[in-house]
Amino acid sequence: MATTKATAKKATTTKTATATKTPTSKKDTAKTGKMEDSEFHEFFVDELKDIYWAEKHLVKALPKMKKAATSDELIAAFEKHTEETQQHIQTLEQVFELLGEKAAAKKCEAMAGLLEEAEGIISETDKGTMVRDAGLILAAQKVEHYEIATYGTLKVFAENMGHQDVADLLGQTLENEKATDVALTEIAVSSINAEAASE
Repeated sequence: MATTKATAKKATTTKTATATKTPTSKKDTAKTGKMEDSEFHEFFVDELKDIYWAEKHLVKALPKMKKAATSDELIAAFEKHTEETQQHIQTLEQVFELLGEKAAAKKCEAMAGLLEEAEGIISETDKGTMVRDAGLILAAQKVEHYEIATYGTLKVFAENMGHQDVADLLGQTLENEKATDVALTEIAVSSINAEAASE
């Protein structure tokens, strides 16, 4: 009986404390979900900054990859993905806004390395060859696989924290990245790999 009373008293105290707690700033009230002040939330936001940097640098690198490509199909694919990447940047800015956070970029070492590798492929292969195009597809798909892993994980993080609106936006970008990866594979398999092998 004493235990029941103690539990009831503790529950009442907790309820009162919760009811009287007020937000500490406008920033807190602007956020959605239920884990705004958690370490997990801060980690999530930090990773959003990472992929934001990645997308902003990828959108600058894609036109260079397009210029280096020979196949009309590959040129068109790079052009299309440049436009899509600009949309991904806008989507991430929308995500930051929904979370009540400032859209800020933090250097993504992984993307920096992948883009450096793409530049290396361009400099180490001959212009106008399918070997270069095959190399460009390899570089682009490495980028896509990194982005697929990142967006897939961030989507699940958002769902676990109750940010369903954010998860939906990240999910849209995830599906777009998957579609781009499939398109690059189709271009490679349809002709470029075979032509590169015979050069």
